[in-house]
Amino acid sequence: MKASQVKKGWRRSACVAIVGAAMLALPAAAPAGQVPPGSPEDVGLSSERLGRIGEAMERHIEAGNITGAVTLVARGGRIAHFEAHGLMDLDSEAPMRKDAAFRIMSMTKPIMAVAVLMMLEEGKIGLADPVSKFLPEFAEMQVVAGAPGDAGSADGGSGAADPETVAANREITIRDLLTHTSGIVRNAERTPDDSLATYVPKLATIPLEFQPGTDWQYSGLAGPDVLARIVEIVSGQAFDQFLRGRIFDPLGMRDTMYFPSEELRPRLVTLYRITEQGFEKDPDPDRISSKVYFSGGAGLVSTAHDYLQFAQMLANGGELNGRRLLSPRTVELMASDHVDGLFDGKLGFPERGFGFGLQVAIVEDHVRAGWRLTDGSFGWLGAYGTQVWINPGEKLVTLVMIQNFNPEVQRDFDNAVTQALLD
Repeated sequence: MKASQVKKGWRRSACVAIVGAAMLALPAAAPAGQVPPGSPEDVGLSSERLGRIGEAMERHIEAGNITGAVTLVARGGRIAHFEAHGLMDLDSEAPMRKDAAFRIMSMTKPIMAVAVLMMLEEGKIGLADPVSKFLPEFAEMQVVAGAPGDAGSADGGSGAADPETVAANREITIRDLLTHTSGIVRNAERTPDDSLATYVPKLATIPLEFQPGTDWQYSGLAGPDVLARIVEIVSGQAFDQFLRGRIFDPLGMRDTMYFPSEELRPRLVTLYRITEQGFEKDPDPDRISSKVYFSGGAGLVSTAHDYLQFAQMLANGGELNGRRLLSPRTVELMASDHVDGLFDGKLGFPERGFGFGLQVAIVEDHVRAGWRLTDGSFGWLGAYGTQVWINPGEKLVTLVMIQNFNPEVQRDFDNAVTQALLD
């Protein structure tokens, strides 16, 4: 579909989606035990100014930057803004629904981190524990020679098929994996039949990209998948079963899962690639999803309302409607900087003003960072454009769910939320 064709009817489609949202959304009263709706003014937000969120989304839809979005803002434990914008599917012109399901990609990672921290609280895992305590294959890792933290020869390098290696200075730890400072970056070859149990040992054969703890490099799948396997080992459950029984069911997250169910598929937003010709439908949207491989780094499908329950639990210090998953001190640990400057300027984030905790980025100084998010916000995003930020001090949770990654859309959403805060 060409860009000119995509743009025709955007305003009409966006208006249909917003006006018809009440017909397609969740009930006005939230299900028992979940985050309820509330008046914006009652929680320190301006109803009029929140309207600028929709204006921002419509601008990006008309510009052909995104096909549609769901935006949600909660403060003080109440939903103050919840809207659908644009289209779920271009061919059918189906309006976006508030209960639309999105492939959240790396927004899987904070959920995985909570699973690890639950095991930490039970005394089954320690942040300083070597990975080899649970997976002996990782006891004697090799590091690419000349990598950060290594004073050896630079011959070979990470780009070589068989790079020259040296022994790791120390073993990698649980904290290293949680903070992307382990050196486990590259993935191994995975077959369709692989599970975490059969795949993760293969990662121990791949040299680390740097000496543990000396650098920050994003491990999109490999490192988080090692953590997911460790949760399986110490809990005695498959990772998907652990998430369902210990996180999703207690929080009422019925629409969050690894492989979209037949019931959920009609609400799954179509995934597109942006090309010179406009939006093109992704030919294999299920390639990340699996019925047998439950990644700690990506793969979950969820809705804005579902993910809100998880984020609100963290905003509340580990508890939601009487169900406590973590202690307040453990949530503080998750949202504290653990990398001491190693995250500066990485992965497109600002060179200053941000820290990195346990699978979440942290806004430490929004002025220095040049971002509109308030200090103390922590969260993460997905490769297809989903984003969550949580600020316990502001009692604020913000979610934007799109399926066309566009940082400009995310920053405009952040600005629209921030300017609506009245206190």
